[in-house]
Amino acid sequence: MIVRDDLHATAPAIDEDSAWWWESLRLDAPRFPRCRGCGRTFFPPMNSCPHCGGNDLERVRVSGLGHLHSWVVSHNAAESTFKGDVPYAVVAVELEEGPRVLGRWLGDLGGLRDCAPATLTPYRVGDIVLPGFSPGAGERADRGG
Repeated sequence: MIVRDDLHATAPAIDEDSAWWWESLRLDAPRFPRCRGCGRTFFPPMNSCPHCGGNDLERVRVSGLGHLHSWVVSHNAAESTFKGDVPYAVVAVELEEGPRVLGRWLGDLGGLRDCAPATLTPYRVGDIVLPGFSPGAGERADRGG
């Protein structure tokens, strides 16, 4: 996990289905739900599989490796908290294991390109831990499922 005192954040809305996921992110050991019925990993966490409807779920570690699927660069802060951060990017990364995850792009904005490699990189702003993505394979390649 990295600490980014240069960024701003607001606390996420955590519910009973996602609390365990946020805790795994805080521990720098992100886990994702996987359906034992169809074998698919998905996001966000919920109490049944969005692919087959099964409710026999497990929590598995993932590599954190993926590629950029899409992104948006904000040049105007959506709320005053982020005024000092513009421009910044929020990206959708498709992980090797299948799910697409949203997070803050922690690399140079010039590195945003279609299918660019990205690595899930949890980051801390004060007491808030959020999903971020760094360019390339990076240091997360040691994560296994």
